[in-house]
Amino acid sequence: MALTETQIRQLEPDAKTYRCSDGRGLFLEIHPNGSKLWRFKYRFLGKQKRLALGRYPDVGLEGARRKLDEARQVLAGGEDPLAVRKLHKLVASFKAANSFEDVAKDFIEKMIAEERAQVTTDKMVWQLTLLKPIAHRPISEIKPLEILAILKALEKQGKRETARRCREFASRVFRYGVATGRGENDPTTILRGALIAPKVTHHAALLDPQQIGKLLRDIDCYSGSAITRFAMRISPHVMSRPGELRKADWSEFDFEAGVWTIPAERMKMRKSHQVPLSRQVIAYLRELQEVTGPDGYAFPAIHTSRKTMSENTVNNAFRRMGYRKDEITAHGLRTTASTLLNESGHWSADAIERSLAHADANAIRGIYNRGRYWEERVAMHQWWSDHLDELRGQGSAVG
Repeated sequence: MALTETQIRQLEPDAKTYRCSDGRGLFLEIHPNGSKLWRFKYRFLGKQKRLALGRYPDVGLEGARRKLDEARQVLAGGEDPLAVRKLHKLVASFKAANSFEDVAKDFIEKMIAEERAQVTTDKMVWQLTLLKPIAHRPISEIKPLEILAILKALEKQGKRETARRCREFASRVFRYGVATGRGENDPTTILRGALIAPKVTHHAALLDPQQIGKLLRDIDCYSGSAITRFAMRISPHVMSRPGELRKADWSEFDFEAGVWTIPAERMKMRKSHQVPLSRQVIAYLRELQEVTGPDGYAFPAIHTSRKTMSENTVNNAFRRMGYRKDEITAHGLRTTASTLLNESGHWSADAIERSLAHADANAIRGIYNRGRYWEERVAMHQWWSDHLDELRGQGSAVG
């Protein structure tokens, strides 16, 4: 028999919980403490289930019946009302985390899950701190002027490139917010012409053969850490980016095959990269292994083998050797190799670009070239190491 409001008001608690049915699976559960709770009892895929529909009198009899009708409609559609409710709560909770900081952190976690390079995600965390004034604002309410104020403040500090990168990062966060249902648009799009274009700076590099030879001799005489000295010795030969080398693990080197395989997560283009190892580089690495041991990082920090050397270690060593930052940088050694290899006329531009791990504009052509130029690259790396030895020896012969 269906319940009435009068009956429900007159129900008194008992020593034990008991139920009063309203029909069609709807019942009121009366607890010893006096609570009266609406429940819907149903079966889904052969299993008995219960769905809470609210507390009386917050939800009256008519309200409970409306909720029952909605739940039965979901059930008739072949879905579990309890599972649908949990999903709706999850979505609501997700959408409630709608501040710029919430969305940005979700986006960074997505990048980490996709195994993007750690240096990239670390920079994103840093950029998020620079955007702190909008961090706790709902992402859908942030106006272009708010972002522009932050970026202009960075510009006034002379940080034009930082401002540009922060705008790019914010744009990616806003677009992710739209994609996940928490934002409505990307307010940074209209700011593209509002910032001063950063000056293009090139990494300082030595291009004169005599100066390169002197640098190599100075490296041999470096009196600091042996690990740093080996990093400086190897860098000119392998043409890798500084971060790719200093974070190298011994497991990446195959001395027998003469190959160093850099994993995708450490590469700028997110693709694994193979570097041919010349005889000279293998000899340097074997000597280095006697210092560090055969396992773990090839270039560990001085104070602990559980971390790699700092990103500034090699550049600081160059400064102690008397080289200014506008003369030579660790990254500039790639420019040295690229320039002299191209000027030699012995090697194809594609082979040189492959060794520098530059992206190919044509993806299919890039896959083809990786295999096609391997033998040429092996010969080129050996020639380059031999040439560096010649440059180093020329100065000592004159002296």
